[in-house]
Amino acid sequence: MKFTLSWLKDHLETDAPLDKIVETLTMIGLEVESLDDKAALKPFVIAKVLTAARHPDADKLQVLTVDTGDGKPLQVVCGAPNARAGLIGAFASPGTYVPGIDITLSVGKIRGVESHGMMCSERELQMSDEHNGIIDLPEDAPVGTSFAAYAGLDDPVIEINLTPNRPDCTSVYGIARDLAAAGIGKLRQQAIAPVKGTGEPQVGVSLDLDRHLCPGFAWRTVRGVKNGHSPQWLQQRLIAIGLRPINALVDITNYLTFDRGRPLHVFDADKVKGDLTVRHARAGEEILGLNGKEYKLGPDNVVIADADGVESIGGIMGGEHSGCDENTTNVVIESALWDAMNIARTGRNLGIITDARYRFERGVDPEFMIPGLELATQLVLDFCGGTPSGAKVVGYEGHTPKVVRFPLSDVKRLTGIEVPAATSLDILSRLGFVPQGTGEAVDVIVPSWRPDIDGKADLVEEVMRIHGVDLIEPQALPSHATVNGKILTTLQIRTRHARRALATRGMMEAVTWSFISETAAKAFGGGQPQLKLANPIASDMSDMRPSLLPGLLAAAQRNADRGFSDLALFEVSGTYEGDTPEAQRRVAAGVRRGTARLDGSGRHWSGNAAPVGVFDAKADALAVLEACGAPVDKLQVEYGAPGWYHPGRSGVIKLGPKVVLGTFGEFHPKTLETLDVGGTLCGFEVFIDAIPEPKQKATRTKPALNLSDFQALRRDFAFIVDKGVEAGTIVKAALNGDKKLVTGVQVFDVFEGASLGQDKKSVAIEVAIQPQERTLNDEDLEALSKRIVENVAKQTGGVLRG
Repeated sequence: MKFTLSWLKDHLETDAPLDKIVETLTMIGLEVESLDDKAALKPFVIAKVLTAARHPDADKLQVLTVDTGDGKPLQVVCGAPNARAGLIGAFASPGTYVPGIDITLSVGKIRGVESHGMMCSERELQMSDEHNGIIDLPEDAPVGTSFAAYAGLDDPVIEINLTPNRPDCTSVYGIARDLAAAGIGKLRQQAIAPVKGTGEPQVGVSLDLDRHLCPGFAWRTVRGVKNGHSPQWLQQRLIAIGLRPINALVDITNYLTFDRGRPLHVFDADKVKGDLTVRHARAGEEILGLNGKEYKLGPDNVVIADADGVESIGGIMGGEHSGCDENTTNVVIESALWDAMNIARTGRNLGIITDARYRFERGVDPEFMIPGLELATQLVLDFCGGTPSGAKVVGYEGHTPKVVRFPLSDVKRLTGIEVPAATSLDILSRLGFVPQGTGEAVDVIVPSWRPDIDGKADLVEEVMRIHGVDLIEPQALPSHATVNGKILTTLQIRTRHARRALATRGMMEAVTWSFISETAAKAFGGGQPQLKLANPIASDMSDMRPSLLPGLLAAAQRNADRGFSDLALFEVSGTYEGDTPEAQRRVAAGVRRGTARLDGSGRHWSGNAAPVGVFDAKADALAVLEACGAPVDKLQVEYGAPGWYHPGRSGVIKLGPKVVLGTFGEFHPKTLETLDVGGTLCGFEVFIDAIPEPKQKATRTKPALNLSDFQALRRDFAFIVDKGVEAGTIVKAALNGDKKLVTGVQVFDVFEGASLGQDKKSVAIEVAIQPQERTLNDEDLEALSKRIVENVAKQTGGVLRG
């Protein structure tokens, strides 16, 4: 939101210096983003041309003698057709930066004649697009003085970074109201007198749609207008904030949009066929906007139409057909109210960003609809003349103000500022609120221009920002009772441990969108109606993600498309199984592509790396679980992974029969085809929030290191089992043969053949044995081997291979 200092002072009676105004704006929540004090225009001075003679070597150039007021005339070469002796204009000396042509002047020679500066045109000073000649000032213009001050170009321009919840400050008047409440001057409140019109409007208006889409429509016609240029002061203000003056009628609507936050539209009444109707657009209807672009409309768009078709996109942009030009003599002035959500949706779908849309989608003051029409009418009469009709209003049923119960003690409770009750109520009154009643809690009537106020906390915020956020005294955080006191939650700690564990395994962290396409969501068990976005930012971001894997797979494919085919990515973030807090999960997930294994990737003279597979994903998942403190030695790995994994190359990690801690595996070809992803890929997901809380209190002290003095030994066993028996079951059975002596079991061979029998296989394991109390003799080893064989036979039905 941009405005000039003089514009602000139209509504704010103040003697405060510019730096104080800027500081106060930021302190009350209207952060000043930039300030242009117009210092660049200070070097330009008013100068008088004393003599003008033809250039000796150029017919279209003249050599001027210019008086800048210091008694030392300067020689200037000029090509302007209106340059003549006696002309008074704007002069730039050598060393001056000219903003309109982006050049810093220097003394130079033009066709052999030295030139010490230049006489400037309006375009070179960014006053307008006029460049047919140099500026021609009246004879009484004071030579030698600042041209910027004389022409009113030294007016500082302030730009504030306006937050979406402050629609009241999309107007200069609203900003002045806030500053006045903060003690920077007094608000100039001038009543807007109704314009006395005669007769009915030339054009009628009807509403043919749900009333909430257009809660009110006010209009009148003005006949016999003369649409020329708007006054210079108005043009300068529009130019200062980055708008281009067009003609008086258009400039008036632009001016009131910024001055009062009241967007309006003016139709050329003679171009309107019949009456106007506010309705839904019909499928296939089109409109040529005032910006020269064609827009295709549909039933979701609200339009203003006449008998021939659409004339305006309601609340966003008018049409070129009924726009006003220099030939316009009769006009319809429209001041309406529009539904904020519909305006935002229409503007986004059509790709239109206008100042009107910016205000309507945030909320305009409904009570200013009719005064805005009266003010616009008066400006039209002042600038263009004409005869107004009476004003008419349809659809508007008045504004019902909100009433908020305000406990005065909440200011202290929520902000820590001790503000007297009388001061709090006075601040609210200055902002336009109406407190009612007495006591510890009062009812506060919210003004019509503050749709962002819903509860008592909003009123506390109003008091706090005007009273002074800088008055909140800093306070030290309370210290913990012990140095090693726990600060982070268990979930936070595990999240950090998971990230570190995966990074140390050579994986790179990625941050993907929480939104994915409906197709990807359904492929990974999502796509429920409650997880669809009501207002997605793109068609392929319509659903909340049920898994981190779709985003990681898409990221891996994008890297592969750019030549980085061997990579490993991970992410630790949230997934969504429903629309309640309990249905959100904290998940660590990762994918490996190509040959991006832990021991290296790509090609090498000593041997090419093998492609990634199910066991790489399993190792990653177990590494995360171990880093997060899960009891890895008690976990079970089973079949039954979700359908997006390959059914024979995937698994589920469980703790007991019911607690699922993760899934892993190679991806199903159909899943990759659905996501338009190719290559050798494997991945995993670990549900960090499903890991049970540790039973013992966390400590930084490491447990005692217990090393046995006795030599470890290993024994090999080979068991013949059914093909359906999992190797993990054999490993677990061997471990349970003697939990004190057996310290590890590893599968080192799997064999299938006709010699073993039909549907049989041989699984060979290596058992690590670590004596703790004494050296084992042959009898001890024989007894241990017998227990291992018996336990495996009991658990799997396997027999020792001969």
